[in-house]
Amino acid sequence: MAAQSTIEQPGRTSPPGRPTPAARRSGRPGAAVLRFAGRTWRPAAVLAAILVLWWVVTAAELVKPYLVPSPSATLDVVRAQPGYFAHHTWITTYETVLGFVIAIAVGVLSAVVMVYSPTVEKSLYPLLLFAQVIPKIAIAPLFVVWLGFGLSPKVVVAVLMAFFPIVISTVTGLKSIDPEMLQLSATMGAGPAQTFRKIRFPAALPHLFAGLKVAATMAVTGAVVGEFVGANEGLGYVILQANGNLDTPTLFAGLVVMSLLGVVLFVVVELLEHLLLPWHASRRTDATTTTM
Repeated sequence: MAAQSTIEQPGRTSPPGRPTPAARRSGRPGAAVLRFAGRTWRPAAVLAAILVLWWVVTAAELVKPYLVPSPSATLDVVRAQPGYFAHHTWITTYETVLGFVIAIAVGVLSAVVMVYSPTVEKSLYPLLLFAQVIPKIAIAPLFVVWLGFGLSPKVVVAVLMAFFPIVISTVTGLKSIDPEMLQLSATMGAGPAQTFRKIRFPAALPHLFAGLKVAATMAVTGAVVGEFVGANEGLGYVILQANGNLDTPTLFAGLVVMSLLGVVLFVVVELLEHLLLPWHASRRTDATTTTM
């Protein structure tokens, strides 16, 4: 009987928060390494192909060096000034992470309020959509005028860029719960707070993490946009100065470092999702939409 109880039955899923037997078996270190290699070799191959194409185009001088520098020239700029790039990358990282965290707190709280109050949702939702379609680069100078040239305007722009996908994804997740589950919860005497903690919020986590992945990359863009309009440090400042001096190797180096920062934040969110949602369908080894 004990042996029969360990056999995984088709179509049977473990409760949320508890990994399936297949997930426990795939959690071994060797299996994790093979799974990681199986998921990353394709994007690594595409990245290698892009680098080779970039090198061939610049080595054959199909494009003038002052328009598109070679990969080696771009790498030499970073190697020649490691402290310079480390300092400006740290400034942009701090602004991005701070804006991202604030956007998560405000976005999730706003989504919860809108889900539990149809009046608030009908009042705020059109305003959120209206605010989202306004180009942030157009209103960023206003924040510099209002808040000065310090940290605040960059963080505010990062928050505005990351806020909308978090709100939309969280509202969708909180509303996607099966009504029968809510009726069952009410029948068993659970209050609104307990229903939210035990049913609504766990069910909304996959949608929330989908929004966080989008918001993480947009927060980097927001911080750099804030640095474009008024800053004397940060990757946006580096890119703007290099563009003004026609220093394309430094400009490309700034863009590459900025892209790497966005990828690192995305991977951090992906790892958090992997740790918190091992039971979700997107975490299964045969899922085709996994990114890393």
